[in-house]
Amino acid sequence: MNQLNSLIIEGNVTRAPKTRSTPNGYKVCTVPIAVNRFYKNLGGEGINEVSYFNIEAFGKLADACEKNCDKGRGMRVVGRLKQNRWTTEEGKNTSRVTIVAEHVEFKKRFAPAAATSEEKLAAIKEANMSARAQEESLAEQAEFQEEEAVAF
Repeated sequence: MNQLNSLIIEGNVTRAPKTRSTPNGYKVCTVPIAVNRFYKNLGGEGINEVSYFNIEAFGKLADACEKNCDKGRGMRVVGRLKQNRWTTEEGKNTSRVTIVAEHVEFKKRFAPAAATSEEKLAAIKEANMSARAQEESLAEQAEFQEEEAVAF
């Protein structure tokens, strides 16, 4: 029985995404984001806590992230946690947790008031393309995971 591994996270892109291909030819895009949390401690002092995460997107969703993830742009990600483990050359066990994106929503880019109607139309088309890419990416991601499981 599968256990539940699902999350929703919202933050801002901290730097340009990095894209690579797996040995099987799947496109993977890694997007670093920062998530801010504001709370008050017992003394009533406001604390701003920042956490940093790496988001991995596959296939068509990777294409959409590569194109739309400008530094500072907000994004909401629905996905799952994935832990990668390895042993260093010194024999030390190491691990890293990443978020595998299954659905991504990009926050609006605020166009200047002087933006042309063509630029506004391009932004609408970009949002529609992103939704289609997410659906296609889920299918590619499932296929990639099946091949990865067979490799182990």
